[in-house]
Amino acid sequence: MRALLLAIAIAACGGTQQPAPNNAAAGEGSATPAPAHDTRSPFEQRRDAACKAIAPRLTSCAVEDAKADLAAGKTTADQFKLDTDPKVLQKNTEEFINKCTSWRDMSSRQVRVLEVCYRDAPDCAQLRECLKNLEPAK
Repeated sequence: MRALLLAIAIAACGGTQQPAPNNAAAGEGSATPAPAHDTRSPFEQRRDAACKAIAPRLTSCAVEDAKADLAAGKTTADQFKLDTDPKVLQKNTEEFINKCTSWRDMSSRQVRVLEVCYRDAPDCAQLRECLKNLEPAK
């Protein structure tokens, strides 16, 4: 089930930006370099924010699924330990974020689905159901 949840989210797959500081106002010789200007479009910023927000929830749900699989005898205790190792969980979260934020064909509707599911689906079952809406519109 956790593979299905991650597959759905990966298959589919902002915050307000501060204006770049004026170096002349800060003094050209200032020791603090100006932060890099964000060149992403507003759509890309929304997509990336949604991907980063929902990723930890998906990882948490994957752990919940792994616990259920262990309890049902579908997996071993050793496999459960591997699946829920903090390093593995962190890597899975990072991989999801990387795939989701690099998804070029994601529509505005799909970004909205991620935002709404993150906001309105309080548990994994509801999140899983909500993410079914990531399927491309027909």
